[in-house]
Amino acid sequence: MGGGQRASSDEHVTGRLVRRLHDVTGAVRGLSEMVDAEEDLEVILDRICRQAADAIPGADLVSVTLLSDDGPVTGAATRREALEIDLAQYRAGEGPCLHAARTGEVVHVVPAELLDRWPAFGAEVAGFGVAGYLSSPLCVEEDTPGSLNLYSERDDGFRELDAAVLELYTTAVETALRHARGHLRAREQVAQLRQALTSRAVIDQAKGIVMAVHRVPADQAFEMLVERSQRDNVKLRDYAERFIDDIVGGEG
Repeated sequence: MGGGQRASSDEHVTGRLVRRLHDVTGAVRGLSEMVDAEEDLEVILDRICRQAADAIPGADLVSVTLLSDDGPVTGAATRREALEIDLAQYRAGEGPCLHAARTGEVVHVVPAELLDRWPAFGAEVAGFGVAGYLSSPLCVEEDTPGSLNLYSERDDGFRELDAAVLELYTTAVETALRHARGHLRAREQVAQLRQALTSRAVIDQAKGIVMAVHRVPADQAFEMLVERSQRDNVKLRDYAERFIDDIVGGEG
């Protein structure tokens, strides 16, 4: 190959890489915005699959595998055929999606390699019409390893460039999910703090009433409320609310 042809080939590869990175960047940006606003994991996983299908050429079928204590499960899939390929791997106990989830390695294989690497799975999907398998590890939850799985029905399957882009995409997705988990935990903590402050205010109000009515110090008034809430088998905050309502209602 001459110098001009080699340069042209290099430019072509570079151009393809730039386009792929642009697609992935756009997908991750959209995913990050959605993750910040969405709390339903199923919706997030479905969006991850659909954006991967748009960003990676040849990704005709996409799914997410999650490893749980009860065994592997598919959290989302773009088509029924993707789920069937996942299930074939779960039954066989082997395959690209399980290997990626268990080892943390990106897996890129074609049908001719399946019987050597995973014979049980290879035999089961022999007639599925899949030309390429590409799985990348994806940790959806902190203690739940998994994988993002791409299956191609096209003769050329996937290229090494696609494997690199998929790995980049899943890394960005994990970052977005970690951010979302942190954001959700922060919101939960704020809600719990508000609940605690509200409970404290109600209890203090009830305690003040007991102190005034029975002319007892704060500690004794609190113990009286605790004793009565335990006797009625209700939470202290609920008893305090009911106690205040009874007082206000009686005055009315």
